[in-house]
Amino acid sequence: MPVKIKIVTKSAGEVLAEIDEARNPKTARAVLAALPIESSVNRWGEEVYFSTQVRVGEERAQEEVDVGEIGFWPPGSALCIFFGRTPTSTGSKPRAASPVNVIGKVLGDPKVFGKTRSGETIRVERA
Repeated sequence: MPVKIKIVTKSAGEVLAEIDEARNPKTARAVLAALPIESSVNRWGEEVYFSTQVRVGEERAQEEVDVGEIGFWPPGSALCIFFGRTPTSTGSKPRAASPVNVIGKVLGDPKVFGKTRSGETIRVERA
């Protein structure tokens, strides 16, 4: 059953999302166990990513994702929120720099993350 979380930044406000263990259970459980997470935003095209203390390898990892999906990027131990095209996109879908473990999705309009700026504080916690 999905677990509701909230993602908070000064510029985007409070955004509800959910983590679902169905696709990548090991990664989802590791991220949930690490909550709350507070970090600094990095922007890469229409993607927000930020470092965490979570350490897991690839688990059904994929490069192409859907708008609104939340992934874990193993090489950078980072959470990624995709809200549009990235520099490696070849079509309209977001494409990660390298494979990510998709663990959830934003509830509502993920485009709100377009307001965020690199260096801004981001916090992820249970809703």
